Amino acid sequence: MKTVSYKRILRKKLDDPEQAAEYLTACYEEGPEVFLVGLRDVVEAQGGVARAAELSKLNRESLYRLFSRDGNPRLSSLNSVLSALGLKVTFAAAA
Repeated sequence: MKTVSYKRILRKKLDDPEQAAEYLTACYEEGPEVFLVGLRDVVEAQGGVARAAELSKLNRESLYRLFSRDGNPRLSSLNSVLSALGLKVTFAAAA
């Protein structure tokens, strides 16, 4: 039986903005560190950091820092990246 890397499958799914939004929502619910890893997955699936930097008008070095384990992105930077990916932040009342 032939095996396929989960990263390959994940990237294919995350190329769809609806799937990416659901994935990021689930990551956010797990915590800030998981969210940043999830955002990095979405960026990679949608063309990589270079493309995200170009679309968001941020430099690549800033994006690499944003996605690092110690990343602490500003809300404006986060919004720029999400907008470049065709995503937006929404809020809902806690259950």
